[in-house]
Amino acid sequence: MREEQAVKKGRGWKLFCSVLLLIVFALSISAPPQVQASQAEPKKYQFDFGDGPVEKGYTGVSATDRYNEKQGYGFNTPKNMQNVDASGIGVASDAVEFLTFGTKSTNTFNVDLPNGLYEVTVTLGNTARASVAAEGVFQVINMTGNGATDTFQIPITDHQLNLLVTEGKVGTKFTLSALKIKKLSKHPIPNPTIYIGGDSTVCNYYPLVNSVQAGWGQLLPEFVDTQNYQVRNMASGGQIARGFRDDGQLEAILKYIKPGDYFLLQLGINDTNPKNNTTEAEFKEIMRDMVRQVKETGATVVLSTPQGRATDFNAENIHNSENRWYRHSILALAKEEGVPLVDLNVLSSQYFTSIGPEATKSLYMTGDSLHPNREGARQLAQIVAEDLKRQGYNAFIVD
Repeated sequence: MREEQAVKKGRGWKLFCSVLLLIVFALSISAPPQVQASQAEPKKYQFDFGDGPVEKGYTGVSATDRYNEKQGYGFNTPKNMQNVDASGIGVASDAVEFLTFGTKSTNTFNVDLPNGLYEVTVTLGNTARASVAAEGVFQVINMTGNGATDTFQIPITDHQLNLLVTEGKVGTKFTLSALKIKKLSKHPIPNPTIYIGGDSTVCNYYPLVNSVQAGWGQLLPEFVDTQNYQVRNMASGGQIARGFRDDGQLEAILKYIKPGDYFLLQLGINDTNPKNNTTEAEFKEIMRDMVRQVKETGATVVLSTPQGRATDFNAENIHNSENRWYRHSILALAKEEGVPLVDLNVLSSQYFTSIGPEATKSLYMTGDSLHPNREGARQLAQIVAEDLKRQGYNAFIVD
């Protein structure tokens, strides 16, 4: 009896194991499509543009390559593209040129991407000054010089990146040598961001890591908690308040800015130039309009006054430029709108006075009393960060 029960038990166990194996086998057959789909999604995309040799690890893209769904990338209107040479090496030895352009242009390079947050690195070909647009707005403003490289974050919510190189300076060629796209997160929400608006004393110069001339916005990341915040410098040379508001830079910021972000705005130098036809009253109201539009997003707006010239010393070697650049209207606007103010004009003068005229001159470009060199931009960035830290904004750090 016991032997018979043992035999039955053994048969039952074998049957159980057989059924279990069949279930496992069935699952193994049905599972691969999902696993393969997950594995098939690349975490990084790299494109080498032009008709020259393709660098290892990159996908070659000619100006004639039209977008199609099967391929997942290509130009929307190849007839408006052409292959061109470039003076760099590697991926920067050739490029494609955008023959039609503009932030709203449909002459874009398209890449199919799962929705999420991406880091995009662009390398231009030969160009004097060009900007990068994607998703209908500026992403990088006025990249200067052949082979210039820059990186930005962008959320993708429609399963496709649409990118082109466009105006920085009318009359120059708008070219693209290489593109890298790296997925950061499946959530299409940019990291907390410090946006900057301004002019040539604030903007980026290229190469970013070692340019001789620099704006303080370019060096501000050295004094920011970059583990938790990214810096997007949307300043550009020669800019005035009306231009920043109406020509696409503010539009780009408003598309992405959100509660927890900052918008640092410093203008006024070029607005005071008679050729720009901006009275002080007009300047103040345009600035007010920008302040209010950004405040409505829940982000923190900070106004800054521009620093003076290197030569603004009196006979007693005291640096003072308080009556320059519509400063008094900026101070009044900050008070009226209840937004923080960095009075860089006065703070920088205090610093310049402490180091004297010759040391101050060494912080500016040679033969130029207005534009800081790289070290001058670093000192101004530190002054801005120190004052914001003093006001309780912990995104800013000071060594």
